[in-house]
Amino acid sequence: MTTSLERVSATPAALAFIEELRQRHGPLMFFQSGGCCDGSAPMCYPAGEFDLSDSDVYLGNLGGVPFYMGLEQFGYWEHSQLTVDVVQGKGGMFSLDNGTGRRFLTRSRLLTDDECALLRLQPPHQPA
Repeated sequence: MTTSLERVSATPAALAFIEELRQRHGPLMFFQSGGCCDGSAPMCYPAGEFDLSDSDVYLGNLGGVPFYMGLEQFGYWEHSQLTVDVVQGKGGMFSLDNGTGRRFLTRSRLLTDDECALLRLQPPHQPA
């Protein structure tokens, strides 16, 4: 049985794109958009350029890049494991993937009851 479970992960293609953006822009961060202007896309920002609130939830790192989500949205997604991928298309208006011809995309799968129980036992992650 698995002893730990990540709430968020990235495909190899997404990790390569993250590294490309990091080389171009420096340290990065992600915030899962809640659906306003840019739908529910994972938004990639230069580190520190998106103001986090005390209620935002840290889900983990993607290639060393912290990934956050608002608390209200987390209430809808807390029983899901997220996988960030990259596909052809136009990125979010304020996201660093905009203008590259590629965009980040979040895929999700529902966690099993056992996986949900495991996550409840894991200590909360802290950003690196």
